[in-house]
Amino acid sequence: MFGKKKRSDDDQYLDDDYEVDEYDDEDEYDTDQHPVVAGNYRAAGAEGSGPYDFTEVSDLLEKVTDQRLDLGSVILPVPQGGQLQVEMTPDGMPQAVHLATEHGRLTVSAYAAPKSAGQWRTVAADLADSLRNDGARVAVETGPWGRELLAITEGADLRFIGVDGPRWMVRLVAAGPSGASNDGSPLVAAARAILRETVIRRGDDPLPVREPLPVVLPQELAEQLAAAHQAQADAQQQQAAAQAAAPQAAPPRMPEGPRRGADGSAMQQLGLN
Repeated sequence: MFGKKKRSDDDQYLDDDYEVDEYDDEDEYDTDQHPVVAGNYRAAGAEGSGPYDFTEVSDLLEKVTDQRLDLGSVILPVPQGGQLQVEMTPDGMPQAVHLATEHGRLTVSAYAAPKSAGQWRTVAADLADSLRNDGARVAVETGPWGRELLAITEGADLRFIGVDGPRWMVRLVAAGPSGASNDGSPLVAAARAILRETVIRRGDDPLPVREPLPVVLPQELAEQLAAAHQAQADAQQQQAAAQAAAPQAAPPRMPEGPRRGADGSAMQQLGLN
């Protein structure tokens, strides 16, 4: 059930405390996928759990808003001890938010989708082909919502979990060291616990299929990032000023060439040339 409840085994991975970091690197894990789901957009085996559409739980969400991170299109809990890493576009807009845990990194993103379910199946097939072409070993496994991808790459092990919703699709990417993304691992358990409590706010605007839904940072996080950016800019400016003010060392004096007199060079005068 969504909302306040007795903690289950999955809930040990969820917590209200988190730290915020800026994430500078480009997200190299482009992912997406999931199974065809029925009726209420929940696959077999996932009945009574999320991810939820905002319209389904908006009233309940008000009671637990202090326990969730609202990113506009995605509202999610934060894993215990998790650290937020915000990825920015070149023009300074938030592009993605990653949850760094002791076992690996989790990324939840939402996308526009048609009214009919099935986008995840198509995206999963495209993703599997792309990963294999890049040299990854890919396996298709079955999880609580259906199809999941496990990809073994040179840099990390990845698990892609996707769910189709009403005009949206949500994906979760779990990335970690070797073995971290295997079924039953702590990272995957945390990923599924988060996805069960995730809420998608699709909005009414018409969007192209597979268009990422916008990420909007809470004001407090946006202010923290702005302050961090300003502090970094100030530090760089001070460093540049200090370098400009430092006394410049005189250029090394070049050795003088052989002296020449009226009768030739010094070497010639000595009979050595």
